[in-house]
Amino acid sequence: MASYNIEIDETINLPRNRVFAVFADHTRFGKMLGAPVKRIRDSQDADPNGQGSVRKIGIGPIGAKETIITFKPDSLIEYKIIGMSPIANHLGRISFSDAGDKATRVQYTITFDDKVPFLGKLLAPVLETGIRKGIRKLPRLA
Repeated sequence: MASYNIEIDETINLPRNRVFAVFADHTRFGKMLGAPVKRIRDSQDADPNGQGSVRKIGIGPIGAKETIITFKPDSLIEYKIIGMSPIANHLGRISFSDAGDKATRVQYTITFDDKVPFLGKLLAPVLETGIRKGIRKLPRLA
């Protein structure tokens, strides 16, 4: 089983709370990625998209279920895939920090192992390209 690591480090010319709000909201996150995302279980926290919430990315039986494992407003979101995936040990970590006057640094890291040999080699660049394209759309969604 091979391991993969994706690291994205981008600066967005918007305040941190507005950038975080797009990543934290499952529906807007899906619009950013260009994929359907639906919250299927609410968090027990004040924010229904917070820690413990579960979202499904994809259509019908095709997709993945992710649960939010860390949710620190305006600073950190971590999630892991909990089902419906051809990859294992998937962990996504998105941190947000100030980057000058009204700008936000987003550091997005994904690590995973492939269950099917060589699948990760194909999937990693697709994920990275999709996320980078999505981040460029972020100002329209904030």
